[in-house]
Amino acid sequence: MHYGGVGDAWAGSDEDIARAVLAGSPNAVVALDRDQTVLVWNAAAERLFGWSAEEMLGRRPPIVPAELTAEHNAVLERVRTGGQVSLRTRRFHRDGTLLDVRVDTAALMVGNSVAGYVCVHHLVQTDEAARSRMARRARLVRRLTDVVGDINAELELPAVLDRISASLTELTGADGGGFVLIEDDRLRLVSTYQLPEEIRGTTTDLRTSLVDKLLRTGKTVLLESQGLGGLVWARMPGLHTIALGLAAVGGRPYGALYALFARRTPGHVELELLELLAGHAGIAVGNAVAYQEAVRQRAHERAVFDASADGIAVLDERRRVSRWNPAAAELTGYAPEAVLGRPTPFPVPSPGETYTVQLKSGRWLEVVSAEIEETGELVIDFRDVTTAKELEEAKDLFLATTSHELRTPITIVRGFAGTLDSRWDKLTDDERRSAVHTIAERARSLGQLMDHLLLGARAGAEELAVRIEAFDLADRVRAATLGLPVLSDRHRVEVDVEDGLPYVLGDALATDIVLGQLLENAFKYSPAGGLIRVAAWREDDRVVAVVEDEGVGIAPPDRERIFERFVQVDSGDRRRFGGVGLGLYIVRSLARAQGGDVTAQPRPGGGTRMRLVMRRASPIRSDTPMR
Repeated sequence: MHYGGVGDAWAGSDEDIARAVLAGSPNAVVALDRDQTVLVWNAAAERLFGWSAEEMLGRRPPIVPAELTAEHNAVLERVRTGGQVSLRTRRFHRDGTLLDVRVDTAALMVGNSVAGYVCVHHLVQTDEAARSRMARRARLVRRLTDVVGDINAELELPAVLDRISASLTELTGADGGGFVLIEDDRLRLVSTYQLPEEIRGTTTDLRTSLVDKLLRTGKTVLLESQGLGGLVWARMPGLHTIALGLAAVGGRPYGALYALFARRTPGHVELELLELLAGHAGIAVGNAVAYQEAVRQRAHERAVFDASADGIAVLDERRRVSRWNPAAAELTGYAPEAVLGRPTPFPVPSPGETYTVQLKSGRWLEVVSAEIEETGELVIDFRDVTTAKELEEAKDLFLATTSHELRTPITIVRGFAGTLDSRWDKLTDDERRSAVHTIAERARSLGQLMDHLLLGARAGAEELAVRIEAFDLADRVRAATLGLPVLSDRHRVEVDVEDGLPYVLGDALATDIVLGQLLENAFKYSPAGGLIRVAAWREDDRVVAVVEDEGVGIAPPDRERIFERFVQVDSGDRRRFGGVGLGLYIVRSLARAQGGDVTAQPRPGGGTRMRLVMRRASPIRSDTPMR
């Protein structure tokens, strides 16, 4: 029986189409008339039973065993009366062997009449194999679903890749597996399963790899069994086939899965599973990469948050503190547990504005805020501006004080100079001499003020020049105190210098300035009089000089502040004692420039002890200038 091609069939009649369908059917189709003679015997029937169509057309097919004739006739009768029967039975092959088949029988209708029967035969063995394949496929798909769930449960990239390699061999029945990353023009083996551990981390050229071949095909899977000896996978004994699946992240190739076969040959089911697993692997890897990036970003943010010198706080939509960094605790004195879930311990400015607030501790904070629109949270940043605030206030006070300090002697000089100019001839010699003396004294005080301002400016710019050489501190102490007892009838001066006091290293002129300023302060800040004591002694590899008074003293919080520029103990003392607040700043700067230091201590019984420490000189003296 001749059947036309499929293409011809679509161009021809319905009969041509029917013939083409029968010719292409994988099942044996036999059509019988009501007398059970063959009307149709397709190619699959020829292959199944061994007789050709020419041999069977127009005759009863000799395929029904005698003992099954009654069963066969009963099936035809049932079909003729309106049924359809599927039956497992046996049929003869031409060589006499019995075939275990399933026969699906239906009526052949012409109009409303039964003109015959259509019997579709297929081997039970083939049917069972198909069912077995479908059952295996269903089991593998279910397992794939479980594997995908397991893979996606991992968030650490190395663990995800290892799970993929292990799952790959389980699903495909491969003898080993691995995952390679695409790194520009290189491949890196980052995960292996059932392979030598030492090959992990191996790199190779992308352009000579199977991955490159796969990429050039435009497909997602590749089966390769040629030229495997030069690959790193050749370490597997008996390797004969590699199945390769491409994993993409964000639509771009990220890596590839390798399934290695040494004992069995993969089929289309294994390739399909590999393709599915590769697709899910790309998703899992993408999730892991995103998670790691989020972890890194969060770690960076946490490091910045914790290490910031600024106080940083995050407020929720109710403006309660949800995060409070270590600097915030240090600046405010409030530990996190004291503020979390509560409002901030200071007012918060509106987003984009800056607010300066003073805490109960006296510390000044500059506060700024910004709103996170997506969450409604508020991030506030605050820093300690106490020093800047105090310096600003001190500078204002310095300008006012300096103006006062300059105005008084200038006014006096101008007044006496004007008097001399306008009344010279009317003044006596004593009056003229007294006026000139007053002008000279005020000019000297102006010169001292200018010297202090200049030294203060140089100290602030770290430009104080001193010479480091050995000199006799005992001589400088005696010279500084010479004549002091007669300066005030309310003060007593005592000088106590250790015999054989060693030489010190430093600048004699700078030390004169230091001692002079310390003595001036001792007199100035003990207006009621009392003892002024100056002493010097050796102390290990140092030499110590102290100036003590029985004056107003210095409060503990101010014992360091008095060495800052423009600072005096308080504004009342400033008005009372005068000065611009540079003296002790210059003293400490000069002492430290020589390698020593000056500190303020309380004097037992009241008053102040200023302690100057200098380095003890070695036998070799140096005249090298230092800055």
